[in-house]
Formats: sequence, C-alpha cells, structure tokens
Amino acid sequence: MEIGAYSFGDTQLNPDGSQRATSEAVRNLFGAIVHADQAGLDYFGIGEHHTTSMPASSPGAIVAAAAAATKQIKLGSAASIISTDDPVRVFQQFATADAISGGGRIEITAGRGSSVETFPLFGYDLGDYDELYAQKLDLLMTINNSTAPEVTWNGSRRPVIADLAVVPRPAAGRLPIWLATGGNAGSSARAGQLGLPISYGIIGGAPHRFAPLAELYRRSAAQAGHSGPEIKVSVAALGLVAPTKQEALDRFYPGWHNLNVEMGRLRGWPAPDKRAFLAQVDAPGAYYVGDPDEVAERIVHLHGHLGHMRHFLQTDVGGLPHENLLESITLLATEVKPRVSRLLSLK
Repeated sequence: MEIGAYSFGDTQLNPDGSQRATSEAVRNLFGAIVHADQAGLDYFGIGEHHTTSMPASSPGAIVAAAAAATKQIKLGSAASIISTDDPVRVFQQFATADAISGGGRIEITAGRGSSVETFPLFGYDLGDYDELYAQKLDLLMTINNSTAPEVTWNGSRRPVIADLAVVPRPAAGRLPIWLATGGNAGSSARAGQLGLPISYGIIGGAPHRFAPLAELYRRSAAQAGHSGPEIKVSVAALGLVAPTKQEALDRFYPGWHNLNVEMGRLRGWPAPDKRAFLAQVDAPGAYYVGDPDEVAERIVHLHGHLGHMRHFLQTDVGGLPHENLLESITLLATEVKPRVSRLLSLK
C-alpha cells in the first residue's frame, strides 16, 4: 500500500484572518513535497485549483520543480482539469518533469473538473462539460500511447493534429495516466473500459460505499479485455495525523471551517456545521483525522472494501499552520505507513 499526500496549495492567514501572499503558499507547497520525499512518503499529488485560498493553478510547473529537488517520491497531478486545458501542453509539461526526475516517478491524473472556475477563466462553456472531457482525454491518451513522437488526432474541440511531433517523450515511452472521479458510476465504467487506473476522491459520506464502484470499474476492465498492473484503485481523502486524536481535531477543524465558508461563497454550499465535521472524523466517516494508530486502522479497513493500492490525504486546507502539515506528513511516512504494512501483512 502506497501512502501519500495531496494539496491544492493553501494560503496562510494573518492574525486578523486576511490572506497572505499566494506566492508564499506555492513556496510552502514546494517545501512540503521536498519534506515528504525526505520523510519517506510514497506519493505527492498537486491538484489544480484557481482560487486565492488554493492557488496551485499549474500542477505541471510544481511537479517539474519538485522533480528536480526530490529523489524517490512519486509525483503527479491530483488532478489536472483536462476539460479546460490543452492535453498537448499537459503531456509536454509532465514528460518534461519525467525527464528531470530521471524517469519513472511522474504521473498524470485527468479530472473532469469540480473546479468549475476554469471554464470562465479559459473561455469554455460549462454546457460543453462532457464533450470537452471525452475528447481531451482521448487526445491525451492518443499522445501517451503513441510509439513515435509524431501524433495524428482529429476532434471538434481542438484543432487537428496531423503527424506533428509532441516532445519530449517520457523516459519509459509512456506516462501513467489515471482517471479521477468523485464517485460517478459512468466514470468508473469509462476508466475500466479504457484500461486506466482510477482515483476516487472521497470527501464525504462513508468511504466503503465506493466498493460497488470499484467493483464496476474492475468488471468493466475485464469485459474490455484489460488486466494486469494498470488496473488499480487509489483513494484521495481529507485528513490530518497528529500525536493524539484531540490534537488532530483541534488542528484540522479551523481550516475545515474556513474552507467550507469559502466554498459556500463560491459554490453555494451550506454554512459549515461542526456536528457535520464531527460526524466525518470517526469511522465510518470520510475524514482521516486522528493519531497514527487510528488512521492506519481505518485505511486498512477501507482496503478490505476497495482493495486500493494507494491512500493519500489532503491536510492543508483553510490556512492550516504550515508546521502542522509538515508534522502530519512526517507521521504519515514514519508511523502510519509501517502500521498499514504490518496490518495488511496479518490479513
């Protein structure tokens, strides 16, 4: 089981509650990735968002910088909003990062886009949501699966590519491409049919309710003739690890509250309710907030339902103090990861 973290960037707050510089947030994110590599974490994902509180708007740039400063950790997008980006540029950015890393540590996760701010920002119509995603995912896969630098592709949502070189090529010829979903059954079936690994973003409810979706994914893959190591499941969730459960709760709640206030303003979410928060931080809730023993036990419990091979947490939300993020990363790598391995070996 791989254990990791992901982030959209997290802008720190001044004592009066005002936001500090988004440039500082990006520097903090870079430092956290380097720290995660040194601590022994398996994976770090950078999600694409375009808000002042979550300013990691260019995962490819951050991944390339981190590729040069790390040695072992796998790096990827979590996710790239493929619907409103250019798949050619996404591929080139991550293939460049792959070259910088020495090869074999860089991944792309393609998402449909819960971050709907990208549609007006880049001049797209939200009504074209499904068609944009389908065509651009097809283009990204066409580029990735090409055995030569030259690529040919035709679609209605981007200019035709007629036998043109898309370079650099990844060191191993192809990059791992994951399909991200928040729980849409059609996305699970699509990933299986395409033979892509799937990443479930579980941010509410009981995580084990995703078991039928994972089963649908694997069944769809088998029916389409796909098998082997690329048919795999990962889980992204909210969470924070601290020496004690109470410390974890006390550290995570203020940021969770701030995040939900902002999302309410941007997307019409209801006002945050602490009772809702507390309902999610104990099993079978979706938040992995606790001490190393509890978090490890809950990851292993979910593995019994989903059979996933990677579990990674978003910790830095709502202006979480940076030192709390770094300690959570350290505990994930040095305390949770070995506990998960031990518990899985006993099953």
